[in-house]
Amino acid sequence: MGQGDGYLLDNRQTEAGTRFDALSELFDASTFRHFEALGIEEGWRCWEVGAGGPSVPAWLAERVGPRGRVLATDIDVSWTGAAAGAGAEVRRHDVAVDPPPAGPFDLVHARLVLVHVEDRDAVLRSMVQALRPGGTLLIEDADPALQPLICPDEYGPEQRLANRLRNGFRELLRQRGADLAYGRRLPRLLREAGLEDVRADAYFPVTSPACDALEAATVRQVRGKLVAAGLATDEEIDRHLAHVVAGRLNLATSPMISAWGRRPAPRP
Repeated sequence: MGQGDGYLLDNRQTEAGTRFDALSELFDASTFRHFEALGIEEGWRCWEVGAGGPSVPAWLAERVGPRGRVLATDIDVSWTGAAAGAGAEVRRHDVAVDPPPAGPFDLVHARLVLVHVEDRDAVLRSMVQALRPGGTLLIEDADPALQPLICPDEYGPEQRLANRLRNGFRELLRQRGADLAYGRRLPRLLREAGLEDVRADAYFPVTSPACDALEAATVRQVRGKLVAAGLATDEEIDRHLAHVVAGRLNLATSPMISAWGRRPAPRP
C-alpha cells in the first residue's frame, strides 16, 4: 500500500495475529462506543474496510442480526475468516485498487487503514460513494506525529532506547508513503468529501499489557527492516524486547482519531 515496498506490517507474518489481538484489546471498546453513539441497529448494512482481525465484523454481525449485512474486506483475509462464523461475509478486496463493493451501506468503517494507503483521497471518496443517502462513514486512524513517543515518560536509558526504535519504525512507515499526521486531517477531509454533521475525538492508552504485546509483535515484524536500514542494531532490538517482556516500560500508542459524518440525504 506504500511506495513500492508494500505494507510494512505484513498480515502473512505470524506476529500479525498477536498484533490484531492486541489492537482489538486496545481499541475495540472505543470503536464499539462510536458504533453505539451512531445508533447502529438491526437490519443495517455495514462495510468493514481493511478488517484485519475478526472482532469488529463479528460485533457488527451480532448487532445487525440476520436481516442486516456485514461485509468484511481486506487485502489478506487470513485473520478475518473467523468473522464468517459469526455471520459476516468475508471477501478479499484491495480498497486502494478495486472498485467498492455493491452497496449501498448504512455504515462504512475503516480503522488504522488509510494512514497506510498512498492514494487516500481516492479511497475516501470511494467509501463515501458506497454509502446510502443518510449513511454514516466512520474513519479511525492514527496520528503518530501528534504524540510520537512510545514512552511519554522518558526518564531513563531504557525509555530513550524505546523511543529511538519508535523513531526508526516511523521512518520506515514514512518511506512507504504513510502520512504520520493523517488522523488530525480527518474532520476536514470528511467535510471536503461532502459529509455533514462531522465530528471527531481521540483516544490512546498510556500503558497496558496489550501495549506491551503490540510493541513486541511490531518490533519482531520489522526488525529485519530496521537493521537493514541502519536504524537499529540486532543487539539494541534484543535489549529493547527484553525490557518489554520484563514489563519495565510504560508503553503508549499513537493517538487514534475517530471522525465520522453523514452522507447528505436528498432535500425534499
